[in-house]
Amino acid sequence: MQNDPRQDAIAAWLEGLWPDRAFALAPASADASFRRYLRVVWNDGATQVVMDAPPGHEDVRPWLHVQRLFHAAGAHVPEVPAQDAQQGFLLLSDLGSTTYLAALDERDADSLYRDAIDTLIRIQLASRAAELPDYDRALLKRELDLFPDWYIGKHVTIPFGDAQRDALDKVFAQILAVNLGEPRVYVHRDYHSRNLMLASPNPGVIDFQDAVYGPISYDLVSLFKDAYVEWEEERLLDWLARYWEKAKKAGLPVRHDFGDFFRDYEWMGVQRHVKVLGIFARLWHRDGKDGYLRDMPLVAKYLRNACGRYRELTPLLRLLDQLENRQAQVGYTF
Repeated sequence: MQNDPRQDAIAAWLEGLWPDRAFALAPASADASFRRYLRVVWNDGATQVVMDAPPGHEDVRPWLHVQRLFHAAGAHVPEVPAQDAQQGFLLLSDLGSTTYLAALDERDADSLYRDAIDTLIRIQLASRAAELPDYDRALLKRELDLFPDWYIGKHVTIPFGDAQRDALDKVFAQILAVNLGEPRVYVHRDYHSRNLMLASPNPGVIDFQDAVYGPISYDLVSLFKDAYVEWEEERLLDWLARYWEKAKKAGLPVRHDFGDFFRDYEWMGVQRHVKVLGIFARLWHRDGKDGYLRDMPLVAKYLRNACGRYRELTPLLRLLDQLENRQAQVGYTF
């Protein structure tokens, strides 16, 4: 068996907290960062989960801060019965192992998404400025730059000189202007089918440590234009309209006109999907994680569809055409 000093340290920590209580540790999940999760199975059959966030790579304090905010808002997030921030260990209540991604099917999708919409509205209603980092222009632009730096620069390379970069930056400036013009709320930032758990009450919400204060449509893009599951557009529009109506009734600052709200949502989607293509490329080329390559075509499809709706985004659509042709030439299968 491979030596695992971190797991040994977790076992010692738990033994120190409950010296008379036997347990076993098993892998629960990992994510795209250095964090991982171990399930604690106690001798009486009860289970909990340990977040292992190695200091130097991860900081548990943002997670703990957002946990408190979202819990106070009424979201079902993990409880924290024990913590050792210095070692990077958090003991959490167990929200189970069934994600929305695993549970969703045609029969229950409407009810599951209704639950996700209701929880998101509760989180947004609790929003206060200065509690979370601002999703400001610098951060939004840094995310957009992952696309030329990693997707074009490392993954699907095409001739891309200063003139092309200048043209892309002009499109980016237009995208950012729309994004920054939106009303602002708490933003989970990855509110999608892999981070929503089938739970009671439903859904359990996880992986929120990167939450920010930013555009109100962002988490809707994560939820409805999900990189890991696709729904027909008519159904997505129905869910989006349902959110918009509930949000207005709850007093959230959504646009009065659904057309304006939909435009904000579409342009926010362009920002997110440009970023996600860059992130997925970086995970492969820098970190050797190829599991996200198969999700790139759906992300690119969302991006193309949105760019095709707005004349201002035509230069980005042309660039996507070039990249797609290049992919075909080199035989990429994703």
